[in-house]
Amino acid sequence: MDLRIYSEYGAIQQVLMHRPGNEIDRLTPYNKNLLLFEDVPYLEEMQKEHDYFCQLIRQACGAEVLLFQELLMELLLDKDILLRVMRDSLSSSGMTHLAEELIATLSTYECANALVAGIKVHEAKRKNPKIQFGELMDLAYLIPPTPNLYFQRDTAAVTPAGLVFSRMKMEGRQREANMVRSIFEEHPRFKGKTKKVFPLDGHDNPASLEGGDIIILSEKAVAVGHSERTDEKAIYHLAKRLIAEGTIERVYEVELPKKRNFMHLDTVFTILDENLVLTYPEALNAVAKLSVYRHKNGEGEQMNIKRSVLNDSLLQILKDEIPHLQTIQYGRENTDNALREQWFDGANVFTIAPRKVISYNRNKHTNRALRDIGVEVLEIPSSELCRGLGGPRCMTMPISRKKT
Repeated sequence: MDLRIYSEYGAIQQVLMHRPGNEIDRLTPYNKNLLLFEDVPYLEEMQKEHDYFCQLIRQACGAEVLLFQELLMELLLDKDILLRVMRDSLSSSGMTHLAEELIATLSTYECANALVAGIKVHEAKRKNPKIQFGELMDLAYLIPPTPNLYFQRDTAAVTPAGLVFSRMKMEGRQREANMVRSIFEEHPRFKGKTKKVFPLDGHDNPASLEGGDIIILSEKAVAVGHSERTDEKAIYHLAKRLIAEGTIERVYEVELPKKRNFMHLDTVFTILDENLVLTYPEALNAVAKLSVYRHKNGEGEQMNIKRSVLNDSLLQILKDEIPHLQTIQYGRENTDNALREQWFDGANVFTIAPRKVISYNRNKHTNRALRDIGVEVLEIPSSELCRGLGGPRCMTMPISRKKT
């Protein structure tokens, strides 16, 4: 069967995550902005927090947590795939011609570590002094690190219509999406089970689209954030493919401010149950424009869609799509608390079953508001995980949920 997910709240059965590793220790006060980080985390504590998170998912609902690094290792046992992935990863330094020499020098484990944590010229020289690196300095990266990889939600999304593979806005993150795509398309666990929705075949340089901007409203409707990371053109192509597949009837484009704290749509709201949504008033009010794509005429390759600009608010759209909607709009009484907790992704909880969520322990006021209306809140430590500015939903990519 094709991988498909029909809601944001069905009990989680299988989820893909990445345990932070040596790539985090590549961050310094001087390169953190270049590597799209706000701060320099403490790796060992970060790993403890992530391990607690993974174990909580397993214990709370019996879900299978698949770890990216383990799947990557298994995938790289295929030497043809290893060579292709290594060449792709060396392209940023212009050293693709060294792929075979590096593979002959490094073990499969070391190759997997190099692909995620990066490898510098002097590190490769230590392994094999005979390799020639041209004019590259010893401290230059042959393969750059991927410290944002623990935000697995960014790299892909499983929808009611199939799999969306992200085209990352920041070129330095595209390797993350490429490796995740390779796992879904070529790992024995998933090979033959993926129906690709995006990007379109033949589009060598598609517009950017990231998984955190995709939220399933229902089996018939999807919302996509037009954010600083997802382009309008990509939303059009995605909408056309989703609607053409026949499952989705409406794709909403939600235009967000191009600001760091509104990076993706899932920083604005998350769905906790069939009629329950968590958001912040400031986030709802920040939506600049709403549009909807629907089927116009034709079918197959000749199918056309039409886009209509909406005068309704995002809250009204959610009410239209989610019958008997109840919203938790935390922060009406205390805007300081709301602003602080929104910065640390208070609305970005991970729903593991209807009205059962995992949230950062630091967002105590939001968590209290959730409990007050009967939501079961499981808290995870967050002093280090939050430093990349992403929440529990950002760190998880659901592969399978129970259909409700």
